[in-house]
Amino acid sequence: MQISSAVGIRSRLIRLINNRYAAYALFITIMLIKLVIFHYSLQVKNIDMNPVDYIIAVGSLLLVSFWTFWLPPKGRIASLMLLNLIITGFIYSDLVFYRYFEDFITVPVLMQAGQVGSLGESIRSLIHWQDLFFFIDWIILVPVTASILFRKRRVSNYSVQPLANARSRSNIMTRRLIAGTLTLILGCVLTFVPIKAASKTWAVGLFESNWWNVTLYNVTGIIGFHGYDIYRYAKDHLGLQPVLAQEAKDHNQLWFDKARGDRTVRDDNFGKYKDSNVIMIQVEAFMNFVVNQTINGQEITPNFNKLLQESMYYSNFYHQTALGRTSDADFVTQSSLLPLPSGSVFTRFPSHVYDTLPSILKQHGYAANVFHSYDSSFWNRNTVYKEMNYDRYYSKKDFKQDEMIGWSVSDASFFKQSLDMMKDIPEPFYSFLITLSSHHPYGLPKEKQKLDTGEFQGTIFGDYLQSIHYVDEALGEFVEQMKSQGLWDNSILIIYGDHDNSIKDETFYEQFLGREVTELDMKQIMNQVPLLIHLPDGSGAGVYPEPAGMMNTAPTLYHLLGISSEPYYLMGGSLLSGKERLVPLRSGAFSDDKVFFIPAESGGFENGTCYNLSTRQPTDVNACKQGYEETKQQLKISDETITYNLLKQFKETSVK
Repeated sequence: MQISSAVGIRSRLIRLINNRYAAYALFITIMLIKLVIFHYSLQVKNIDMNPVDYIIAVGSLLLVSFWTFWLPPKGRIASLMLLNLIITGFIYSDLVFYRYFEDFITVPVLMQAGQVGSLGESIRSLIHWQDLFFFIDWIILVPVTASILFRKRRVSNYSVQPLANARSRSNIMTRRLIAGTLTLILGCVLTFVPIKAASKTWAVGLFESNWWNVTLYNVTGIIGFHGYDIYRYAKDHLGLQPVLAQEAKDHNQLWFDKARGDRTVRDDNFGKYKDSNVIMIQVEAFMNFVVNQTINGQEITPNFNKLLQESMYYSNFYHQTALGRTSDADFVTQSSLLPLPSGSVFTRFPSHVYDTLPSILKQHGYAANVFHSYDSSFWNRNTVYKEMNYDRYYSKKDFKQDEMIGWSVSDASFFKQSLDMMKDIPEPFYSFLITLSSHHPYGLPKEKQKLDTGEFQGTIFGDYLQSIHYVDEALGEFVEQMKSQGLWDNSILIIYGDHDNSIKDETFYEQFLGREVTELDMKQIMNQVPLLIHLPDGSGAGVYPEPAGMMNTAPTLYHLLGISSEPYYLMGGSLLSGKERLVPLRSGAFSDDKVFFIPAESGGFENGTCYNLSTRQPTDVNACKQGYEETKQQLKISDETITYNLLKQFKETSVK
């Protein structure tokens, strides 16, 4: 009976799929369900699927599948199944990508698809058992579709009649053409009319200054987002090169001129450390909330805590990264520009002109080298570092792979080998080091786990704390080796974290901090990384609570070395200027010393939340209006500067 029942269900399903309209309706229904599952799996606050979102989703599905009506029966069935496989694969990839980056896959990201293989452990940790619901329909549909496609066609009287049936075949082709065309028209109406209405009302200006791809998704849906992303990439990279209107160029030039004037500060620190060596360390996923914290009586970062007692420590320092993550941290810190809303500058515009630390320091007699024990092609670094004018990029091939942790040699070995290599570099030198041991998913070997994480034992949060504790130990050894090599008293040491740890579960932070965390708390936790600057004579030591960002790092260094930043195009100012600062984030959030603005994922200034930092409570959103406008302007200017290679044009004009 059970076998008979199963055969009956299979037969009915085959008849259903063989029906042109029923098969298509089944496809639309299944894919719509998957899009809904995708949306709620994202768990994006303040974005729910309303009736308009369902309409856009259906419209998008019609647009990617209308052409299947033009195919013969078997071709149509095969194409619908293939579309199911492709769309499911794409949206699931987006979901996994979002769990790590809080963003979606874009064309520039796909251009670096070779990097995905290196993310194996991280990707596996982001896959949940509930994700099986994305693929459960395949268990039935794939074999049923295969049986239809490979079933022998029975010969009928109709099929053997010659041209007498040509008119019937012509009618069938006409019906197919009409059905496909009407589906295309309906898809355009259902998709573009609501999106157009949104762009003219509550989402006005979104497509001109999209700060965050999630906001775009809120308007277009995930299929529409990818369609727009392909259009955006084609406009930037295919056919005629985009040209920025002269009026916009002039506006940007004036902005940089004003910023240049605002940076002109001469105080006792200007040039005080001229010709000092500079060693800058970018630490993987090092977040500010662990500094000066203990767990079960142990300091998590004892060496860093000790070092900050004799250093300048910026306790409200924000990473300003986006999809480029580590490469964004590198770019923003070196160039004092901001990251792109989509993809990484390193992969999208590696050969454009930027005023970067290595190139500027080399103009002032420095040797400039970068150290990172990983594949030189990752994040397109080999190309970018040549453009930045580094003397040499010490990559994986230059390091002895003697003690492996995660992606590469341990940070302890990496630090030791890097300092050994610096013995042969003439002074003054600039050395930029990028660590790896604390990379997601934080799989530190048992013998290296020296922190008692207590209740967090066996969780990814506990693993993260272990990794940071290990890196801190390696940093302590690095400082001691600097001293033994005679570098401590004539070098500026800068240490900062590159981005957050991708652990967004609020309950971990509430357990760790022993209190409830607010929306403001979480935004600051996830966006703040430590910045430490140790000067050769240890002066200026103390905690600096004023807001600061990665774009302030290079101008601060120029100030200490006595290098005038006036000839250069930088967006940030020196941290030693004493002037109030606004720190823009890629999402459109910002902080100054009075307020912190959190934009709504749904878009629009009025929908955002403005926090008073004195009370840490929401206040009138208009208190953030000026900062919002300045943030919007800075992001736009930086995007245009990078995309249209404006620095090259500005410099060519100034020479003339």
